[in-house]
Amino acid sequence: MAKFPRRRPKSGAVPNGKAPRRSAFSRFARKYNERGELRPRRGIYLLPNAFTTGALFCGFYAIVMAMNQRFEHAAWAIFVAMLLDGLDGRVARLTNTQSEFGAQYDSLSDMVSFGAAPALVIYEWSLRGLGKLGWIAAFVYCAGAALRLARFNTNITVVDKRYFQGMPSPSAAALIAGFVLVMVDMGEHGVYYPWASWALALFAGLTMVTNVPYYSFKDVNFKKSVPFITVFLIALAFTLVSLDPPKVMFLLFVLYGLSGYVVFAVRLAKGKPVSIVQVDEEPEETDRR
Repeated sequence: MAKFPRRRPKSGAVPNGKAPRRSAFSRFARKYNERGELRPRRGIYLLPNAFTTGALFCGFYAIVMAMNQRFEHAAWAIFVAMLLDGLDGRVARLTNTQSEFGAQYDSLSDMVSFGAAPALVIYEWSLRGLGKLGWIAAFVYCAGAALRLARFNTNITVVDKRYFQGMPSPSAAALIAGFVLVMVDMGEHGVYYPWASWALALFAGLTMVTNVPYYSFKDVNFKKSVPFITVFLIALAFTLVSLDPPKVMFLLFVLYGLSGYVVFAVRLAKGKPVSIVQVDEEPEETDRR
């Protein structure tokens, strides 16, 4: 028996629940607003967010390696995450691909790579034997990283670009990872150094939420010519790091961790007091959740 196609009803109703085809005008309306201006595309930039994704992967990898008691791999993963985190912002500025999505994604990636990952690494390596004191120190570090990132996002337009407000979370993570890496490289086990790990975790976590100024290196102009000796010093620095990477990198980040307190003391000596703890109230904002 032959079947004949059904005719579309004259009333405009769509049979079988099928949607009508979009007209050329509807496609135009999706691309342009009422003033005829092209609507911005809701895509994301691939290149800088690829670096951020790489840093996020390294943070997750460090957590997995710490759970498997492979602390050397975990520490190196945190250092690689630092490298990728430093590149994503510079790549975004060089290619003019900054976006609000990228900024928020970067903060979430930093929380994993420089907040949760170092806290778990130091806890699994050394703090587990201290019981409650151990996980409390690890939590203080993790909470300090979260508060540091939240304050950085809210105060980014009002602070001096030359200095960070408190130790940056990548440097705090480098202190933790560097200490673990040095001890593992020396053949030492974390169970013999629980109080040193406890003190370092508390120092890094609390320093992130202080007002101690840390030089940001953001005013360094890489397009400006420099004296010949500068290139020689850079080559010398690479040579020193290659001699014993764990010890040299850990020493560098220890010096950077102490440099903020040196700047703080110098400002006090010059009569420019800086509160070590933030006491002013944050501006009120409406809840956007």
